[in-house]
Amino acid sequence: MTTTSAVHSSTSAVHSSTSAVHSSTSAVHSSTSAVHSSVAELLEQVGQRYTPGRRVLVDALAGAGKPVSLPELLQLLPGTPQSSAYRNLAVLTETGAVQRLPSTDEFGRFELAEALTGHHHHHLQCTACGGVTDVELSKNLEDVLRRTESDLATRTGFTVTSHLVSFEGVCLRCAQNG
Repeated sequence: MTTTSAVHSSTSAVHSSTSAVHSSTSAVHSSTSAVHSSVAELLEQVGQRYTPGRRVLVDALAGAGKPVSLPELLQLLPGTPQSSAYRNLAVLTETGAVQRLPSTDEFGRFELAEALTGHHHHHLQCTACGGVTDVELSKNLEDVLRRTESDLATRTGFTVTSHLVSFEGVCLRCAQNG
């Protein structure tokens, strides 16, 4: 391979990488746009508006990477009044855009609904600090849960629409701090 060929090959690789980054960035932006559109539709269905305060909460929940308590959310949104955040979370929860998870401490945790994010997951809940962590189960275990849903429907006539598994225990940080 000549030096000129190597340079052209390298340049092509850089352009391909740049295209992949732009494509990835575009997908993230598109995904965020889709979440905002879905939230706006859910709110409209119950006669509510998608206000800037609600939009900021949705962005914060999307960026948090884990279920967060109201105090944690307020740390992510300095200057947001607690009463406004709580009121908006209540409306977003009622519409199904946000899910409130019970916790083992005094604070519930909030996250965007799975239907909006498309990220199916479950939770680890620390009984010492109240923290909640997202966790994905193995495909085999998810398959067992789906078969169980089907079996329950057959035996009871109950239509299962989703499932949520929460494991309670002690997180590594609390275990190390004893």
